[in-house]
Amino acid sequence: MRQLETVKSLSTNDIIVIVTGIVMGTTARLITLKVDFRQIPSYPSAYFNNIILGLIASALGAVAVPAILAKDFVAVTFLALAVQQFREVRTAECESLEKLEHTEFVRRGEAYIDGIAKTFESRNYISLVTAFLTVLAMRAVNCPEMIVNVILGLIAGLAVIYLCYRFTKGKNIGHICNVTTGKINVRGSELYVDDIFVTNYLGTDRSRELFINEGIAAVLEPSDPNSRVTLENSGQRQAILFEAVRTLGVKRYKFVHRSFSTGKVVIAFVPIVNDSEKLIKAIINTPILENSRKIKRIMKTSLGG
Repeated sequence: MRQLETVKSLSTNDIIVIVTGIVMGTTARLITLKVDFRQIPSYPSAYFNNIILGLIASALGAVAVPAILAKDFVAVTFLALAVQQFREVRTAECESLEKLEHTEFVRRGEAYIDGIAKTFESRNYISLVTAFLTVLAMRAVNCPEMIVNVILGLIAGLAVIYLCYRFTKGKNIGHICNVTTGKINVRGSELYVDDIFVTNYLGTDRSRELFINEGIAAVLEPSDPNSRVTLENSGQRQAILFEAVRTLGVKRYKFVHRSFSTGKVVIAFVPIVNDSEKLIKAIINTPILENSRKIKRIMKTSLGG
């Protein structure tokens, strides 16, 4: 009954404030979805699902401020419920991607799946926080002219979106590595890329012909020792291979090898679409996983080695 009374007490201005917060929060989710597109397993269904989740998160954040001002503190407990729901979304995303692992050309790997699920969860919080702070800014100003409040709310919302985006945006492989196409050379049953040994599994004439005529390869050279530590993480290399193979497809064979002496990582396979530019772009845009990322500030301390 108390919640119904609160709803009835909302004025037109209150509704405008809440709607503005919801719009800004949903906008924040749409902006981050553009970054997430290649990580979503199904389009447009999962795209639509994430928009709806962003809308719900925005609504929860937008109504929190009016509920507090109306001294309806029970309604604020829905924020705690939202956090629990977002965690369940993260779990569901993990389970969904894990079930699809056997259908892919190459497995994503547990580290990549965990990173994708955490990203989906955190960006729902961005929607919630954006809507909350947008409404809070409008209420704090509380100008008699509602148009002024709306404009200030939009400015505050855009500022929050920008700050959250900058804070949560991670780096890509292109930030820590120099990625180039590699020259394939087959010597007997051995495969070399830029004179780096990759494998000795090319024991048949057909496999050697495939790599000589249709093979494609890329060489990743870390920019510094800390970048090499990140690149040599097995989960990170698996994510790179997944993005490369998913972009071009794989007709036969797929290898990833790291040079112990130079730290270079070589990816070689026989693609369906032979396009070296797309291969480089896919590798460069592969995100650096949280479990493989090394913070230079920490690495320079005695605790960091």
